[in-house]
Amino acid sequence: MIKNDKVILRALEPTDADLLYQWENQMDLWVVSNTLTPFSRHQIVTYINQISLDIYQTKQLRLMIDIPGEDKQESIGMIDLFDFDPYHSRGGIGIMIYQHARGKGHAREAVALFTEYAFSHLGLHQVFCDISEDNEASIKLFESLDFQFIGRKKEWLKTPAGFRDELMYQKIAP
Repeated sequence: MIKNDKVILRALEPTDADLLYQWENQMDLWVVSNTLTPFSRHQIVTYINQISLDIYQTKQLRLMIDIPGEDKQESIGMIDLFDFDPYHSRGGIGIMIYQHARGKGHAREAVALFTEYAFSHLGLHQVFCDISEDNEASIKLFESLDFQFIGRKKEWLKTPAGFRDELMYQKIAP
């Protein structure tokens, strides 16, 4: 478990299957996750079992984002390290905060904590993220954490509103 006083990043548990099933099947999130079809509950359970394998095998890491509560902690999102490349010491970061918990600083806390973990524990030299040009909240989030804009992929993302550019950001380990 990776945590500070505001957020807890933890491994997926079998009990998360129903919540992931709900989140992964929200069509409004498919644009940012490159999802085209719904997931079955069986697929989610299989994924949870596979993600528990070593990061060097799966080349990814997904953690749940929880916030502490008086009685118990609440799961409010998930954060991913994807395209993990141990040779080049880099990986991509993706984050999803459930709608009711947005705008409260949880994403900033989670990305900062996760980035520090990637640099100090996984030994990564750099982390990167790709953000749709119209996702102002994510752009502000990553820029506030000193991710640097490094490029633009023109008309990269097909959305219901038409093609959108994708912006590329990266952060080099201090």
